Amino acid sequence: MTDTSIPTIRQLTADVVVVGGGNAGFTAAHAANERGRTVFLLERGEPDMAGGNSFYTAGATRMVHSGLDDLRDLVEPDDRHSISEVPPYSAQEYTADLEKVTEGRNDPDLTEVLVTEVSPTLRWLKSKGLKYRLMYERQAYERPDGTYLFWGGLHVGNVGGGEGLIADHTRVAQENGIEILYGHRAIELITDNGKVVGVRAESREGPVEIRSESVVMTAGGFEANPEWRREHLGEGWENAKVRGTPYNQGDMIKAALSIGAEKGGDFGSCHSVQWDAFTPQNESNRELTNRLTRQSYFLGVIVNRDGKRFLDEGADFRNYTYAKYGKEILKQPGSVAYQIYDAKLRPMLRTEEYDMPDISVETADTIEQLAEKIGVNPEALAETIREYNEAINPDTEFDPTVKDGKSSATTPIKSNWAAPLDEGPFYAYPVTCGITFTFGGVKTDTHGRVLNKDGEHIEGLYAAGEMLGGLFSNNYPGGSGLAAGVVFGRRAGALA
Repeated sequence: MTDTSIPTIRQLTADVVVVGGGNAGFTAAHAANERGRTVFLLERGEPDMAGGNSFYTAGATRMVHSGLDDLRDLVEPDDRHSISEVPPYSAQEYTADLEKVTEGRNDPDLTEVLVTEVSPTLRWLKSKGLKYRLMYERQAYERPDGTYLFWGGLHVGNVGGGEGLIADHTRVAQENGIEILYGHRAIELITDNGKVVGVRAESREGPVEIRSESVVMTAGGFEANPEWRREHLGEGWENAKVRGTPYNQGDMIKAALSIGAEKGGDFGSCHSVQWDAFTPQNESNRELTNRLTRQSYFLGVIVNRDGKRFLDEGADFRNYTYAKYGKEILKQPGSVAYQIYDAKLRPMLRTEEYDMPDISVETADTIEQLAEKIGVNPEALAETIREYNEAINPDTEFDPTVKDGKSSATTPIKSNWAAPLDEGPFYAYPVTCGITFTFGGVKTDTHGRVLNKDGEHIEGLYAAGEMLGGLFSNNYPGGSGLAAGVVFGRRAGALA
């Protein structure tokens, strides 16, 4: 008599299994498929929840280029190109930015590969059918004469943002015969005499084993796992809001470590941002995605519930500070802060973020009235704003397209873009910490080959994307995450 209580394990085979259907995973799958390999891509989410963190991004990808003429073969045509200034962004600048924001903790070999290969990799993806554009709404300002100036070294993004990125990847994969297995959660690596020969997964049809010559892990970090966040990032991190996919629980990091993989990167830091504190459904929101960020903070001031400033809002271009300021807000009372602007600054705020539906915001004609609405002591907030305004350097012009040096010599100093807050109505946007991805993963070589504790390649095992540790620590330059995903995804897929 057959025991029907024991589930049947489906058995599948492929040349290459890619675990994780985000930007890095699809790129690895394209590269392996291009070599004639049969590829299964395992995606934990069903189609309506697929795409990993990549779906939730703006699609911005940091790349080396020598200006607009160099980008014309990559980006979609736009009538504004003729009136746009796109400063070159060199390999030396890219490397220096990574070293600066990580305080020198970026792996130099991984950095060199990233910087060298990102531009040809994007052109390779375009040749396959992905679409790119200049990011006018996020990375440029319209000047008084009607022209546009791009800033901050980050100029190119996917048409349609993260949603467009995943739609393009999915279409290309399906056109080329890559099998996408939705609703499959990989939980274990299968090994044979130390070589990885497949994965075990859970699915809606029951357990499944997929045997393969190689496994490429692109399943993200552990930012959606509150227990791991508390263990590795510290007390209080369990309260952070998950910006992206709820599925990055650290499953494949755990699976890799259990067969002897070495840890890589900084498990104690992450990418975190200022995030709408009180809008309903402010986690893993597939409709609003990146619109819940609040990234015009450098124009105004940020205060905590005591009405006090606690960081330098204008320390650098947003692209170099936004990924580290979320954790500073997590440290504040109630893990909440308020971005404050006046009537002059309000029109300069990012439309897609500050005009989103159901945004959390309070407005008042005076600073004292605003303080009452947000539950802050009116005298304390008024004194903070008064000190800030009086300490602004009057001899420098305000210019958000450059690091203008228009500072406020209060405590803490605001180094750039210090405009007086003196014209009502005034606006307060409550923000908390939104976690994007963690910086700790597995150690690899520059080809994405996963290494053991002796520095040897675990045969058959590769990693890319947020699982690849070593590039980022404490902070990162905006757009370098998607860039690393395509570069090391392609490298892993080219060998797998």
